[in-house]
Amino acid sequence: MNEECFYRVSVKGIAIDKQGRVLLAREEDDMWEMLGGGLEHQEDPIESLKREVLEETGLKITTISTSPKYFITAPASNGKVYMANVVYEIELESMDFIPSYECQELRFFSIEEMKKVKLLPNVKKLLNLLEKQQN
Repeated sequence: MNEECFYRVSVKGIAIDKQGRVLLAREEDDMWEMLGGGLEHQEDPIESLKREVLEETGLKITTISTSPKYFITAPASNGKVYMANVVYEIELESMDFIPSYECQELRFFSIEEMKKVKLLPNVKKLLNLLEKQQN
């Protein structure tokens, strides 16, 4: 018999700088995550992403890709629920953020630098996708 299969949908944003590095946020537990969060019922994904980034950082998104760049499934950090991340490429108005428990630090990472820090499972999957694109 199959276990019940469901995912919590989360809309994420990644900013990529001119050097090809990816912006991640360090959470209060020192794990690195993409910006964004859970998609509420009947909420537009783009509006959800704008809301989540503003709530987490106090920053406004100035540009969002018209379609998702990546789709990632991974267990949540608690291992009890699986997350489906719809990932859009974004640009932020600035890097002058307001710290919160979901964003203690913002930093751009190269693929090699990402391998040296504690990443949440979904960000590890993103790293794998980025490495495949490089090859």
